[in-house]
Amino acid sequence: MQHLQSNFRMIIFICCALTGPTLASFTGSQSESGAKHFDQHCTECHGRSLKGSGHGPELAGPNFLRKWGKRTVGELVVVTADTMPAGKPGSLSMEVVLALVAHTLEMNGAKAGDEELRAGSGSMIGELIQGENGNSDLVGEAGPESEQWEGAGSIAEAARKASAFVNREITDYLPVSNEMLTKPDKADWLQWRRTSDGHGYSPLEQVNRDNIDDLRLAWVMTMRDGSNQGTPLVHNGIMYLTHPQNVIQALDAATGDLIWEYSNDFEPGSQTLGGPTRSIAIYGDKIFMATYDAALVAVDARSGEQLWKTVKADWNKGFTHTSGPTIADGVVISGINGCERYKPEGCFITGHDPDTGEEIWRTSTIALPGNPDSESWGGMPVNLRAGGDTWIPGSYDPNLKLFYIGTAQAKPWVAASRGMSPLDEALYTNSTLALDPHTGEIKWYYQHIPGETLDMEVGFERVLVDLNGSRQLVTIGKDGILWKLNRESGKFMDFTETLPQDIFETLDKKTGRLKYRQDIIDAKIGDPVRVCPGIYGGHNWQATAYDPQSHLLVIPLHQLCVEMTGREVEMADGGGGYGGESTMFPMPGSNGMLGNLVAYNLDTLQEKWSHQQRAMFLTSALTTAGGLVFIGDLDRYFKAFDVNTGEELWRTRLGAGLHGFPISYAVDGIQYIAVATGMGVFKLLTARQAPEIYQPNGGNALYVFRLPDSFLENR
Repeated sequence: MQHLQSNFRMIIFICCALTGPTLASFTGSQSESGAKHFDQHCTECHGRSLKGSGHGPELAGPNFLRKWGKRTVGELVVVTADTMPAGKPGSLSMEVVLALVAHTLEMNGAKAGDEELRAGSGSMIGELIQGENGNSDLVGEAGPESEQWEGAGSIAEAARKASAFVNREITDYLPVSNEMLTKPDKADWLQWRRTSDGHGYSPLEQVNRDNIDDLRLAWVMTMRDGSNQGTPLVHNGIMYLTHPQNVIQALDAATGDLIWEYSNDFEPGSQTLGGPTRSIAIYGDKIFMATYDAALVAVDARSGEQLWKTVKADWNKGFTHTSGPTIADGVVISGINGCERYKPEGCFITGHDPDTGEEIWRTSTIALPGNPDSESWGGMPVNLRAGGDTWIPGSYDPNLKLFYIGTAQAKPWVAASRGMSPLDEALYTNSTLALDPHTGEIKWYYQHIPGETLDMEVGFERVLVDLNGSRQLVTIGKDGILWKLNRESGKFMDFTETLPQDIFETLDKKTGRLKYRQDIIDAKIGDPVRVCPGIYGGHNWQATAYDPQSHLLVIPLHQLCVEMTGREVEMADGGGGYGGESTMFPMPGSNGMLGNLVAYNLDTLQEKWSHQQRAMFLTSALTTAGGLVFIGDLDRYFKAFDVNTGEELWRTRLGAGLHGFPISYAVDGIQYIAVATGMGVFKLLTARQAPEIYQPNGGNALYVFRLPDSFLENR
């Protein structure tokens, strides 16, 4: 690879030496080809609009011009050749690289010409984008709208349409009630973490410590391309499987036979971060999905027919969804994503009527004027308050009738970039919110890290446990700090550090208050700050799992650190963004072990066991009554551990890196374990941190395991 990258540089330098710097020009067909290649190689990290994400920098707009305006097109060609695509940098041909650069230039407002772009262009990017007369109005324009490109991809679509398969109807469907969601049948997996308390635990025990070696593959389903982070639901022997591309399938959960398929019709530009859809919800006779294009849809669970679609926000402004709704006392509740850009609407959570899709209530996750907590934004106007996304579904306590959800940090990431200080709390970001499911009223909130400034959000799963006579809520964020709150009142109870961290100077066990290092508080735009853990965690979206028998919470952790540098952003509607540049590096003292699976006793907040390995754990954990913990990793291994000791008991290697949320269910008395494969935006990170671990392209699938018939017959 290094040899290939050197060849790219040599070609470009030879071009410059022989011909001298050439003026930049590209053709419309070259840019059109670049758009196709960009969609294939780049959209997961940079987005179709080139506005960037937490996984890739902006390639269009004022921030791109600020960084690249005084550099040459030839330099952009070199960087593109050296760094793209994620997971296999330097593997693109020069023709593809030049097409990608042509597309980037056009998306920034440069005009196509009659001559193709060549490698040795010496034109300044800023001059090219601004035009001959230096028209700065062109700078930052989004360029031509995204469109659905025809080509090789259309062959697969044509084949799908030509298929003789016709959706069938489930004739013996059993409607799902509130009682069933609260106390599901042991055989079912009815919610994101199976139950509304977020445990990620299956009471099935047919597969256990004694027979785990006999676990065998039962069936496999190939899945759509994209970031495959979904959670299958299983009800009465039917699996409802969500794919990337906003597709839901109903399958026979014992055989994998397809019953029906539903596909949401969305605009390609609304899909971000590779299109993860982490969960769907089931209630009554409907399946509910939060879509890329910022809508909620209800699908008939029997037939796959769309019953209603309610638009929550304008996807053209960046609003989207990555996780699904939660059913709380008959209300469909969901948050929103895409809140890194400045817009008056800000981030919010909504409650909807399951029968009609009508919006019942809307609660802002940003404290607005008229709210006493509005002052926590340091005097920033409403349209310059961003963040507060909800990346993960919430949890629900049917006894207290409270819905709990975590919010992400304020945006841009670095406080100085957003014109604020880490001493400005920026409510209700980085908080646990407890809401009335019928009104959306915030009954209480707890802000874990006020004024967060390093992309260290605490916006992940909320696990509800009853311990020592008290009702508790447990959560953990990217900084690896494990929190316990009283879920009736929101009062702080305790916390502990699951990884070495140097972000906080003090952690007050009496009050729950954290204090940043002084250099973090004082950091200005352009000041690099090095901290452990890093922005991928610590802990991330790969959810914990609770074992109620041992009171152990099993936590997937990433042993990485980061250098974060805040950057200037446009302080206007449509501006903002992530505003930070980050460089990851392994955690000192980890001996190159990037993955760490730990178990903590929730009675004492003491570590019970830890399993460290080179490959990062990239699925959530799954615990079962068989005394097992299941989890998958980057190196294509699906593993089972003893929940009490952390001893590895079983492993099998699959076709691609594992992703998403494993589940367990039963059909006709047979227990199954299901897990998805297929990498997404983590591919760039993992390729850089563990380049020796092979990552195949594609590989999205669902693998389902069970014990063999011969074993079951001899029970």
